[in-house]
Amino acid sequence: MSLHGLTKGTNLEKIAETLALGEAHGVMMYYALARLAKEQGYNDVAADFIEAANQEAVHAGFYATLNGKYPKDFWAMVRGLMAAESSGDAKLMGLAEKFRAVGLAAAADEVEIFARQEGHHGELLKGILKKYHPELLDAGNQKIYVCACCGYEYVGNLDEEPEDYVCPLCGQPKRVFRPKEK
Repeated sequence: MSLHGLTKGTNLEKIAETLALGEAHGVMMYYALARLAKEQGYNDVAADFIEAANQEAVHAGFYATLNGKYPKDFWAMVRGLMAAESSGDAKLMGLAEKFRAVGLAAAADEVEIFARQEGHHGELLKGILKKYHPELLDAGNQKIYVCACCGYEYVGNLDEEPEDYVCPLCGQPKRVFRPKEK
């Protein structure tokens, strides 16, 4: 039995949403604490914080699934994420240059690593689509809208989405999406 959407539309929906967001923030917090602990030489503490962060991520995904936050048929979303991750490489390289320009070389070096990882995520998702749904790699004559914030690509008629539609990756409202130039 799927847990997808079991709390959507119930009196548990708001609770599950609050828990999902709290757990997602916990991921960020524990990874930040792990970085700080490692910088201060507490490698064992950093490892414990990383374990907690990974568990918080699982919890956040669980509550999001209960609320049906992401589509059960997730393949179109994977296609949009592939595009965002692939374009994230160049965006983060630009950010690294800005960090470097103000003298934050160590931060710039790490952001460059993150940029390459984002590009890798895009290739990873492309490989998954190629294996399971290669038809999604070519949008054909369908319209494509790009989130101006994160690069997520929505394929289809965005006007058919409700006004409260938000980017599934960054949460920006649908008004920030722009038609993709072909």
